[in-house]
Amino acid sequence: MELGNFSVSLNVKDINASKAFYENLGFTVFGGHLEQNWLILKNGKATVGLFQGMFEKNILTFNPGWDENAQSLESFTDVRDLQKELKRKNVAINTEVDPNTTGPGSMVLIDPDGNPILIDQHV
Repeated sequence: MELGNFSVSLNVKDINASKAFYENLGFTVFGGHLEQNWLILKNGKATVGLFQGMFEKNILTFNPGWDENAQSLESFTDVRDLQKELKRKNVAINTEVDPNTTGPGSMVLIDPDGNPILIDQHV
């Protein structure tokens, strides 16, 4: 099962302090809007999202249809097909994508330790 590009979305207390910290680790800003309290940073193929005041927990994020540079892939497994496969495996899905749609869509799973997993397709 190919889930797509992986990143970690962090719930941060102070986006400026977190930005400075990750820049000291060699990350550079790749996207986002500081004035909106969210940034995407990259270090090689590693991607970290910083989000201040947007959600309660850190989130594991997968993006079907994107490579590590947020570029569309020619071939990928659609989020709806992933959802169908997960349901077949009896994996509980907290927020489902509408199976009767196409294009962008997302679903949310919770792992056994309470960690949210967002599968977020943008294409």
